[in-house]
Amino acid sequence: MNQLITEANKCLLCKNPRCKKNCPVGTPIPEIIQLFKENQIEKAGEILFNNNPLSAICAVVCAHENQCSGNCVKGIKGDPVEFYEIEKYISTNYLRNVSFKKPSTMLEDRIAIVGSGPAGITIAFILAFKGYKVTIFESKDKIGGVLRYGIPEFRLPKDILDTLYLRLLELGVKVRFNTLIGPVITIDKLFSDGYQAIFLGTGVWNAKTLNIKGETLGNVHFAIDYLKKPDPYLLGNKVCIIGAGNVAMDAARTAKAHGVQDVCIMYRKGFEDMSATKAEIKETLEDGVHFELFKSPLELFENGVKFIETNRIVDENGKVRTVPKEGTEGFFACDSIIIAVGQTPRNNIVANNKGFETDPKGLLVVDDIGHTSVDGVFASGDVVTGSRTVVEAANFAKIVAESIDHYCKSRRSTKQENKTVS
Repeated sequence: MNQLITEANKCLLCKNPRCKKNCPVGTPIPEIIQLFKENQIEKAGEILFNNNPLSAICAVVCAHENQCSGNCVKGIKGDPVEFYEIEKYISTNYLRNVSFKKPSTMLEDRIAIVGSGPAGITIAFILAFKGYKVTIFESKDKIGGVLRYGIPEFRLPKDILDTLYLRLLELGVKVRFNTLIGPVITIDKLFSDGYQAIFLGTGVWNAKTLNIKGETLGNVHFAIDYLKKPDPYLLGNKVCIIGAGNVAMDAARTAKAHGVQDVCIMYRKGFEDMSATKAEIKETLEDGVHFELFKSPLELFENGVKFIETNRIVDENGKVRTVPKEGTEGFFACDSIIIAVGQTPRNNIVANNKGFETDPKGLLVVDDIGHTSVDGVFASGDVVTGSRTVVEAANFAKIVAESIDHYCKSRRSTKQENKTVS
């Protein structure tokens, strides 16, 4: 607590805070710090939650170096204010101690939310507070989506998701677990059962491939599958992770935590080009993971990876690309290989329900407030944007929640006018 007070006292309470401006969800950081200094912890927690229901999670997993802390004026000549530590304390305590109640006036409108990842959870809270009857359809046995099944426990303790679940139940939200929407329960079936609007937040759970030979071998795995439940995997003593995003770092650190002695990340570029945050890279190095840089895989084998060395080229537009160096093929011996080069959406809903427009990557096409090409169906999160940050998902989900509310209000108004005319 003393450390948090020290951090709070560092804040200059800027009138035009760059920290807030560079937070995707516009967290009112100076206001929260002032309330914290005044010991108004509960009020600060309420403001944080109302602004972002996933505040307690974003405080842990956000790329703070690019957002609040990375834009703090104190960081220009010294150490920035580590607001996220203050936010974590306030928001976690608020969630654990608050008790929600159903709105005094409940609406007749029923909303279906497909997927309980960051976007789904955010929209469920917002619409439940407005009095909507919300049902979440989750294909797995617990809520959280990528938060639970894609981020390791050492990075994000899962008890915070269990607490969010309890808060949703207090608001009257219903959750149907182990229920896949698309092939059996269709979009048309949901509408026929009285759902006025449907939100799709199904995420991206199909792994991208390298499109090279050997990806189906028994010692080759995809990171998104491995991270869901790493315990059954017997990876051997030496593992090669291919990729350099946060998922690759998580897979490498998870393998280390599960007893793999030698874990290596292979990447075709250098550290400065990695999409993983600097904090994640630093922690991965501290965990004893080593890196094989400027190496591009050519083929996967049961005893390792055939690769070719690369050169880093920056073109006239500033875009970084790599080109193979002739005559530099080599072999990296290992017991297992984990591919972590991104994810794509599954097509359970699109393949079994007509009318959905998708882009060439299979992502749902929506307008700037979340409308899909099917009337009454909305979408946001990774299934629309591809893999993005939790806070970006929460921010767009707020916009989509208001869009759903407006859509339902318009329908109610039209029904009322028709009744009046008749």
